[in-house]
Amino acid sequence: MEFIKQYITQSISAAANSLRLSTHQIEIVALLKDAIIKSDNLGNDLIKMKKITELSTLAIKLNEIYNFLNQNTIDFFKISDQFKDHSRNLIKDLNHLLDTTTPLSFKNALEKLNPKEESLTENNEEIKVDLSKRKFDDEIFLKPETEKIKEKIILDDESDNEELFIQNFETNILKPIKPLDLMLKNLAKDDFDYEEISSFIKVMSDNGKLSKKIGFEIISDMHETIAQTLTLIKNRKLMPGKEIIEGLRACLIVIVAVVKGKEVDITNYLNRADELQQKISKIK
Repeated sequence: MEFIKQYITQSISAAANSLRLSTHQIEIVALLKDAIIKSDNLGNDLIKMKKITELSTLAIKLNEIYNFLNQNTIDFFKISDQFKDHSRNLIKDLNHLLDTTTPLSFKNALEKLNPKEESLTENNEEIKVDLSKRKFDDEIFLKPETEKIKEKIILDDESDNEELFIQNFETNILKPIKPLDLMLKNLAKDDFDYEEISSFIKVMSDNGKLSKKIGFEIISDMHETIAQTLTLIKNRKLMPGKEIIEGLRACLIVIVAVVKGKEVDITNYLNRADELQQKISKIK
């Protein structure tokens, strides 16, 4: 199953490389690949996707690839040509999906795969919360300001530190990027101390958790990958070679591009980040 998931996600990446994507579209691709990797039953999930309007046309093609890999004997002498054909066949439907959805609407579509049951009391009555005395901060500013994120900020019980983080989201996320990039360059020269690594592990882990809490999945994933990789390096379970350093820097570039809303193609950096995630998952 791991082979099938990697084959399908890499087919999606290859198809995406043929398109010029905005940062929002890049996030949708990352969410799609993440949903496939984390699926407990990919065959069933692809069948469910075919019944969801936003995902149906692409899901049909993905299901065809899944059936090909699952039901046929793989001819490894021809697999490269078959992979190219599968990737090319995804381009049109992937492009349609990216043109007709936003990251928020795509997340909502994915939630239909495993709908959550509403919380009820023992008497099957809806739980009601009195928010009439809640004080709101009218000055909260966050990019992008989707309704879902704004509601989450208003309704969640945030600590003072979390509220400050949200109000200064872009500044707090970007602040450690350049110092960490410098540390990575020193790491490549074997010139670093473990205290500095520990400090960056904590910052990236904390920022990742808070990013996830307010809905920025791709930013959260990049932070988590960096924190986990640095932890493995600190514990001497992973050598910080050139490939690892490039993977970490790719994560930093994705974070900056998404936070600043840069209209540039960062698919290659996302692919490098994916490769790093797969590498450390095997070590963990």
